[in-house]
Amino acid sequence: MSSDFSPDQKRYLEGFASGLTAARAARGKAPAGAAGEPTGPDAIHLKAQDRVIAEGGKLADQEKFKRELHPFDGYEKLKEQARKNEAPKPPDNFRWRYYGLFYVAPAQTSYMCRLRIPNGILKHWQLAGLADLAERYGGGYSHITTRANLQIREIEPKNAVAMVEEIQDLGLCSRGSGADNIRNVTGTPTAGIDPQELLDTRPCAREWHFHILNERALYGLPRKFNVGFDGAGLIPVLEDTNDIGFQAVEVKDGFGVNPGVWFRLALGGITGHKDFAKDTGVIVKPEEATAVADAIVRVYIEHGDRTDRAKARLKYVLDAMGLEKFVALVEDRLGRKLVKVPADAIAPRPVFDRSAHIGVHPQKQAELNWIGVVFPVGKFAAAQMRGVAKVAQEFGDGDIRLTVWQNLLLSGVPDGKVAEAEAAIAALGLATKATSIRAGLVACTGNVGCRFAASDTKRHADDIARWCETRVSIDTPVNIHLTGCHHSCAQHYISEIGLLACKVEEGEEQIESYHIYIGGGFGPSAALGREIYRDVKASDAPRTIESMLKGYLTNRASRNESFLAFSRRFEVDALKTMFEAEAE
Repeated sequence: MSSDFSPDQKRYLEGFASGLTAARAARGKAPAGAAGEPTGPDAIHLKAQDRVIAEGGKLADQEKFKRELHPFDGYEKLKEQARKNEAPKPPDNFRWRYYGLFYVAPAQTSYMCRLRIPNGILKHWQLAGLADLAERYGGGYSHITTRANLQIREIEPKNAVAMVEEIQDLGLCSRGSGADNIRNVTGTPTAGIDPQELLDTRPCAREWHFHILNERALYGLPRKFNVGFDGAGLIPVLEDTNDIGFQAVEVKDGFGVNPGVWFRLALGGITGHKDFAKDTGVIVKPEEATAVADAIVRVYIEHGDRTDRAKARLKYVLDAMGLEKFVALVEDRLGRKLVKVPADAIAPRPVFDRSAHIGVHPQKQAELNWIGVVFPVGKFAAAQMRGVAKVAQEFGDGDIRLTVWQNLLLSGVPDGKVAEAEAAIAALGLATKATSIRAGLVACTGNVGCRFAASDTKRHADDIARWCETRVSIDTPVNIHLTGCHHSCAQHYISEIGLLACKVEEGEEQIESYHIYIGGGFGPSAALGREIYRDVKASDAPRTIESMLKGYLTNRASRNESFLAFSRRFEVDALKTMFEAEAE
């Protein structure tokens, strides 16, 4: 057939084929049957997928979606859907999460947009701008999340692109905040102002944040990935629930390394799958945290499961190969050995203050304070967003600091302006004081805005608080977390009282209900809660929690015994007996 073409035509066709091959290679894809391997920033992922296929494995659907059209190559398609006000089909619903957009039907026939706010800190004018966007394109409110982040809901498809682009106009972004990517980078919310911190986490969180944004190879992981930096401040970051936990510690002299503040490295936290991050024995210089995290993520990319989404998180890589082998692969990737020290080289860390995220607290800067603002399980109306921004500007240093406890702090408030600031916050319908019950109350989005949730967690959390506050006078902090599904966004397993939503059949009805857990903790008290009740109807949950709290008050060893210590002192059956006595 080649004889049908002239020499010039043959040269043109050869050049065209060569150009096509080069274009495919630039995207990391070679034509079928061609020699060579994928190249470019996506190559590490394509090679991992190719290995699965070569071994006879079947890629998960999400891996196929990424392979067929990388989400960052699909922006024009997203824009076309916006022009048509068209809802995405499943492949695109997954892809658009790379831009922070989640289509949450049937809970809501609209998008939710999740931001990226490194270390959870933003400026007053950014918060005010987000309030405008929430009203212009969304439902007029935002939610504060358990990753010290914000998400805006009820965005029609026609407004999705405008939302993403105008968030960037504010100097923020939503890129990579969903799907198989490294999520919002958490850090100590009082970084730089905390009187007991060992390390200001803001530079580390910022460096890692921008490293992620500008390295395409770090998108499209086998599954989502969390990184947290804890500077040993008064408010915990829950870094031991992250895939990578960087925990500031003081290394003592006499152990063959420079004494001073390092990060202790922990890996594989995912409490929804009943595991905390494991201490590796490795310590990392703060200025090297990004390089070490990059190497860890790349080893995970190469070895993470691309076939079973339920077993694709870092925990399962560590379970399969062991911590020691994984760390050795990270060292190979880095090209050097990591520094290890024995446990006794680490000085005791400063202790948390369970109430430091609420109310007025002195900063390490003389005559300045942060004020922790209480929210009704994280919901933040646009008018309140503008109001809080104004308070931060007029009375504080202009920063708004989000926490993993679904609330925020206003920092830099002079002693002489604290009363005015609190009054201004109260005028917004918010508070700076809370009962021990409400101060530790956390709830995920629930079935109002999430298709996975089995119950309306935020409403039920408020029901529990309102019921118990008037019936139980509790004088010690207690965490009550409600999560709507097995994804455990509200981390019910690490709460002193954790509620996991379920459905109970009653005739032909499916009643919103909960399994209840007791005795979970984090940090030095890390442990998973034990199931104490199953299938408790949501309508009965407030009375059940009331009896648990009263049982604690009646049977605690002393006024100083915490709910956590009390709950771990007894077997579940003994606890149930005490609690049921209070219900009679």
